[in-house]
Amino acid sequence: MTSALNSRDGAEAAAVAVSGTEAGTPAPEAVDPRPVINRLPKYAAGKPPAPIPGLQSYKLSSNENPLPPLPAVLDAIASQTAVNRYPDPVASALRARLADFLGVPAEDIVTGGGSLGALNQLLAAFAGQGDDGVPDEVLYAWRSFEAYPISVGLAGAKSVQIPVTRDGRHDLEAMAAAVTERTRVVLLCTPNNPTGPVLRREETERFIQSVPRDVLVVIDEAYQEFVRDEDAVDGLAMYRKYPNVVVLRTFSKAHGLAGLRVGYSISRPEITQHLRVAAVPFAVSTVGEHAAIASLDHFAEVVERVQTLVDERDRVTAALREIGWSVPDAQGNFVWLDLGDATQEFAVLAATRALSVRAFGNEGVRVSIGEPEANSRFLELCRSFTKAPMAY
Repeated sequence: MTSALNSRDGAEAAAVAVSGTEAGTPAPEAVDPRPVINRLPKYAAGKPPAPIPGLQSYKLSSNENPLPPLPAVLDAIASQTAVNRYPDPVASALRARLADFLGVPAEDIVTGGGSLGALNQLLAAFAGQGDDGVPDEVLYAWRSFEAYPISVGLAGAKSVQIPVTRDGRHDLEAMAAAVTERTRVVLLCTPNNPTGPVLRREETERFIQSVPRDVLVVIDEAYQEFVRDEDAVDGLAMYRKYPNVVVLRTFSKAHGLAGLRVGYSISRPEITQHLRVAAVPFAVSTVGEHAAIASLDHFAEVVERVQTLVDERDRVTAALREIGWSVPDAQGNFVWLDLGDATQEFAVLAATRALSVRAFGNEGVRVSIGEPEANSRFLELCRSFTKAPMAY
């Protein structure tokens, strides 16, 4: 009996030690987050496929470059051993190299943890809750990059989403009509992720001219190196012409450095002066900075690799259309299947073939361009799937 009591007393003491309260005392309520947190969607990163015996698995769910960094880039990564030291907080060497590469002043470049990190700095500086307590508005097409509503909400601003057209394009006329006195930032994703089409030069310039000059127009060009449409807008040309334009770019896609998180924005000094205040210190590591510089130093090889992915993209889209699928113009490193209610069924079938794809609710599936064998297996699945999207 004594032994049992001692055992019980010991268990209760242990419980008190863990909970910080005596037995019978209500545990403290959990600390609540800001109300906006419970209203925001959760970012759903692409998942690797489950292994299937006898099949090589392929991850086609995250728009990653299936090719590793260039050998010279891997050497640059291996040479960085002083990781016990903080990096340069403003990535001066990378900004200088980018300035030479792009033909822009180094002071117009602000680095960030990927293009998403650069975007978050923009939103922190220019969009949030106004002095009157009313949230600013951030306008963007939808569906587009799924991090947009999360980043906008965390900044304290309000998302204004304008549906894309049936063929996955920005409806710029509707977006222009939706601009109000509360609009602070407009996000233009080109090529649009996940649907694929680019914004064209003339339509984009008309849109920029239609919005007030105190509204930031952010041209998100994460997939710029994959674009082959000659009429596509050039974000740098718009930045040079219009002082309220900001361009976002990244080393994650074409350069194959997604795991190192290196991105940047390009804008005029009257904008960058505020971005440097909002910038996250040390967002770009020394390893990432040197890897990005080495990749720029060997950009001709990057272009060759990107072209192999563009060739695969074109092979995939041509084959899809040949077998009767309707696919929006694909200008990134992915294709979009407007599957509607068949979205989840398609994703499950892909998983049975050791392929992971990115399903968006009941809207459609985005499939990244991967290794040739993975792309061919994806096409085999599409040939056997009987619920192909109808023509636009």
